[in-house]
Amino acid sequence: MKTDLVTGAYIFFEDKLLLIHHGKLDLWLPVGGHIDKDETPDDSVLREIKEETNLDAEIIYEGDFFLQGNVKRILATPFHVNVHSVGDHNHCCFFYVCRVSSPKKLKINNELKSFRWFSREDLGESYIPADVRAQALRAFEIIEKHKRFL
Repeated sequence: MKTDLVTGAYIFFEDKLLLIHHGKLDLWLPVGGHIDKDETPDDSVLREIKEETNLDAEIIYEGDFFLQGNVKRILATPFHVNVHSVGDHNHCCFFYVCRVSSPKKLKINNELKSFRWFSREDLGESYIPADVRAQALRAFEIIEKHKRFL
């Protein structure tokens, strides 16, 4: 079965997490999509956030490497990577924790049915897929840890 490379973003504003209701898949998911040719995963996730929500985001990254030698750019390390089915093919997805400074420009595109900002407690809703819930809870841990060091 064909496997495409994709990115996903667990996007935070203050103490809430943005999930979207995907039109084609009819599931509540993080924002995300396919990595384009000649695009890095970092660039892909930020582009997908902009295309799907009109938001400008930043990736939460705890890297400690520096540009040296032949290295042109340091990329963020995803907090989770998996392969999952989307029906007719698989996605190998690189998941990132991101944040936005303001949700005021939020406007979903026509691929999405809806959006919602979730608290940690809201993730218990039965319509949240188990894998999304588990990843979201881990993303909450990461964003809370990051806030302590700001």
